[in-house]
Amino acid sequence: MYEALFGTILAWTTAVGLALAGILVILIWKKDRTRKVSYLRLFIQTVSLVGIFYSFTIALWLSVFLIVILVATMFTGRFFCGWICPFGFYMDLIALLRKALRVRYWTLPESVNDALQKLRYVIAAVILVSPLFLGALAISDVSGTQALYLRGPYKSLNIMLSPLEPLIVPWAGSVATLSFIDWSFSYPYARDIMFYINIPFVTSVIVYVFIGLSLAGTFMYRRFWCRFCPTGISIAAVNKFKTFKWMPLLHINKTEEKCTKCGICKRVCPVQVVDVYEQKGGDIATSVCLNCMRCVEMCPYEGCLKMKLAGKTIFQSRNWLQPSEM
Repeated sequence: MYEALFGTILAWTTAVGLALAGILVILIWKKDRTRKVSYLRLFIQTVSLVGIFYSFTIALWLSVFLIVILVATMFTGRFFCGWICPFGFYMDLIALLRKALRVRYWTLPESVNDALQKLRYVIAAVILVSPLFLGALAISDVSGTQALYLRGPYKSLNIMLSPLEPLIVPWAGSVATLSFIDWSFSYPYARDIMFYINIPFVTSVIVYVFIGLSLAGTFMYRRFWCRFCPTGISIAAVNKFKTFKWMPLLHINKTEEKCTKCGICKRVCPVQVVDVYEQKGGDIATSVCLNCMRCVEMCPYEGCLKMKLAGKTIFQSRNWLQPSEM
């Protein structure tokens, strides 16, 4: 146990060191102003996936992950979804494939997109409350919390953490086991489907249909699953109330005088956030934004959009139409 814990901590320490070194290299050598942040995000997602893979060797870390995700959203919104989540990373890779094939993405009607964004809160509530109605508390050999969320017949913790599932997991018996090593191929939510529907042929059909539909949906619509992912619930939604406006430390700020309503920010957003475009100015109060900074990166007006952390500007839009001074 302690050796595995030490190995995981060492893996994450190494991952952070490599991430910092990679960030520095990208900042120095990448000249394209409209893609620099995107390259940074893909690099950080790759490093995070390696760290999460090693973290899966210790079950305790899964609980820690969920706590960190839910607490962090109060202050950073859906930063985890935009920069770290493995499932989001897979969707970004599919977007790169679609772009390489020169296939245009589709856009959901705003009413449908809004409905999906609200649906994620309903799904999350059902997942977290369902153990109360499925007899999990009746288990006498474990504590109430464990029965509800870890060991009971309904493992809501596992479902909430499914987007973190690496495509290769450090154990056998998932979607497909590798014959030469005790690892397996997996996919987000596949293990949950296998756990609840324990009928071999039926389970396999459902798993592969789910994989096919999620990949097809992602190929057609950018970050399709993120629009209603229950793990992506953002407690930062409370920033719509005046009393809690101080909570989101990481957010986008807009200078109204510099905006020409060109619509670029709306077109480049992977989850079709319209608040940046529609709001006149000031801090953008939305629980939908992934904080991927794509709108800030693509805005062609100097200082019109800013990403702020605790009131300090960490990145702002630049006139990328002009030659780079670097």
